[in-house]
Amino acid sequence: MDLHQLRCFVAVADELHFGRAARRLDMLPSALSRDIRLLETSLGTSLLLRTTRNVMLSQDGAAFVDDARALLARADALAAEVRERGRRRSRDLIRVGAIDTAAAGLIPPLLHDFREQCAAVAVQLVEDKTVRLVPKLLSGRLDIAFIRPPARLDRRIETMMLFHETPVVAMPSRHRLAGRRRLSIEALADEPMIVPDRSSRPHSHDLTIKLFQRAGLRPHVSQIAEEKQTIVQLVAAGLGLAIVPRWASRLGMTGVRFVPLASREASALDLLPMAAAWLRNARDPLREEMLDMLRLRLPRYAAGA
Repeated sequence: MDLHQLRCFVAVADELHFGRAARRLDMLPSALSRDIRLLETSLGTSLLLRTTRNVMLSQDGAAFVDDARALLARADALAAEVRERGRRRSRDLIRVGAIDTAAAGLIPPLLHDFREQCAAVAVQLVEDKTVRLVPKLLSGRLDIAFIRPPARLDRRIETMMLFHETPVVAMPSRHRLAGRRRLSIEALADEPMIVPDRSSRPHSHDLTIKLFQRAGLRPHVSQIAEEKQTIVQLVAAGLGLAIVPRWASRLGMTGVRFVPLASREASALDLLPMAAAWLRNARDPLREEMLDMLRLRLPRYAAGA
């Protein structure tokens, strides 16, 4: 029996909605539907009752879903045991994933402290987007990852919220607003804005959109870009302004000034969460060592956010 197809079925059984289940599994709804039909064909019965508006479990589906969950739980436990045996043979390596903002801000001081405490441990660092780091965690290719936690995350992953990063406005150093000490969103109302592509960077994209919406405004989006460095380069070229995490100011781009955003309430700017994530059933002393260090020294690590 195909475990991936079982996982697809359980996700739909939990959500009773193909779109939400597909987002949870980071799949296209059409691919999810195809995998469930293959499972139904292999079992010789319909597990779901579909209408144009609703999805329900069939009688066979309702009888099967608990067994499917038990099978998946056992498979995950077996995979965790295999990974643990591999870890016991190679205790001198921890594999860390990080989004760009974590790799630039949080990771350097964290790894410095970790290596002082665990000098014999090698660290393999993988920098990527959250949407690509999560599957690496699920497949066991990473031991811990520092991500922007999505609204819905696979239940096999456990997270620890760390902090929210501070947003700033990147603008050409000769811009008329560049001399301000702080900027309100209202001051940006008529400015061309550069934003990331939402499909790959939903938090960073929504940061700009939500800040404008809360001020009762709509941003004038003049350019879509993906990488933070590219966005800052476009700002330097005079193609627009951008709201970015404060760490981007460390890129040292000539001709760009970074101005903090002003807000009546500090929590109104809490739109860039940073979390540590790991596979729930995987036992890993090195990962726990790193998490303990984070808990102990988090205020210092968060100070630069």
